[in-house]
Amino acid sequence: MDHFLYKNGALHAEDVPVAEIAAAVGTPFYVYSTATLLRHFKLFDDALEGMDHLVCYAMKAASNQAILKTLGDAGAGMDVVSGGEYMRAKAAGVPGDRIVFSGVGKTADEIRLALTGGIRQFNVESEPEMQVLNAVALELGVVAPITIRVNPDVDAKTHAKIATGKSENKFGIPISRAHEVYAMAGAMKGLDVIGIDVHIGSQLTDLAPFEAAYNKVAELTEELRAQGHNIKRLDLGGGLGIPYERSNEAPPLPSDYGALVKRTLGHLGCEIEIEPGRLIAGNAGLMVSEVIYVKEGEDREFLIIDGAMNDLIRPAMYDAHHDIVPVVEPAAGIEMAKYDVVGPVCESGDTFAKHREMAPMKSGDLVAFRSAGAYGAVMASEYNSRPLIPEVLVNGDQFAVIRARPTFDEMINRDTIPEWL
Repeated sequence: MDHFLYKNGALHAEDVPVAEIAAAVGTPFYVYSTATLLRHFKLFDDALEGMDHLVCYAMKAASNQAILKTLGDAGAGMDVVSGGEYMRAKAAGVPGDRIVFSGVGKTADEIRLALTGGIRQFNVESEPEMQVLNAVALELGVVAPITIRVNPDVDAKTHAKIATGKSENKFGIPISRAHEVYAMAGAMKGLDVIGIDVHIGSQLTDLAPFEAAYNKVAELTEELRAQGHNIKRLDLGGGLGIPYERSNEAPPLPSDYGALVKRTLGHLGCEIEIEPGRLIAGNAGLMVSEVIYVKEGEDREFLIIDGAMNDLIRPAMYDAHHDIVPVVEPAAGIEMAKYDVVGPVCESGDTFAKHREMAPMKSGDLVAFRSAGAYGAVMASEYNSRPLIPEVLVNGDQFAVIRARPTFDEMINRDTIPEWL
């Protein structure tokens, strides 16, 4: 569910007409719903009720500080994968004891940053990382709490570019080597081994891969405890998918996921962490764009909009689908048209949809890309020297620009010309 609905024939973000935001900030832009963000966070929090747990938002999905503060003030932790994300989380007021540091390539400087600024745990991905973390912790005279990410070799049955739990993926250590690696970690004086981490992929629409992975984690927990390790925390990652097409069968609900966690891991008495990103932010955001031209092709019509692949890369990168809807509700019974929806970037890949059935459109009409709140603005670039587009947050009948569109001068003046020129 989201809070982007037609009211009196006009698409609204909560109680604000989307066209009103477009008139104020220009197009294209992203708009997020506070009510949807909080509702999705609460669904996960409620799903784990009765277990000691923390829902850590995977902020790589959408990392604007206003989004982070909205969720952090509601009690969410943060899952970060870089020093920059760590600093964003702290700047948004999230305390270090609610920040989990994941990622395969943590540098010594990033580790030092988190150890001095406060951290809940590091999710360690390799022996070399473990050695660097131990050295930095000893240098600082502290002990670093860690989980070790195990790769359970479970096929998440998702897109190859967002699968993370198979043996050929770069993430974690093979579960077959877990005993050896935990023994190594247990002997390091700068580390406190507190748990196990697992994450098998993103955009999962079936609970079966989770169940297979969590059963392996449960077995490993009991084996490691028998060897003397104090396994008290299980970080289960994220990955539960969202319906990108309204016609899709809905993925499992957070409540179904929570029941699975309780069934497979509840007997262990561990604190549970989960790290949803897409399911919290994805349907909480739209990208809104204006039609520039409707162009007649040889065998098709092109709907050329002012949003482009640099603003929303998912269709070009993953062949991803986004429902595209008019901001003015079509009249009942109107005859639909078919368009290739494309942007102005000089790449054939700057295509959002082919042969998409939509209400007839004309220059100046507004369209909204649904389910654009996750992996939208965070993956944007200034390709073709197109300024990053604004982000807007709505709360009831209020809206605020939470990242402004830079001017051409601001964008160009970041360059520095060498003195020999």
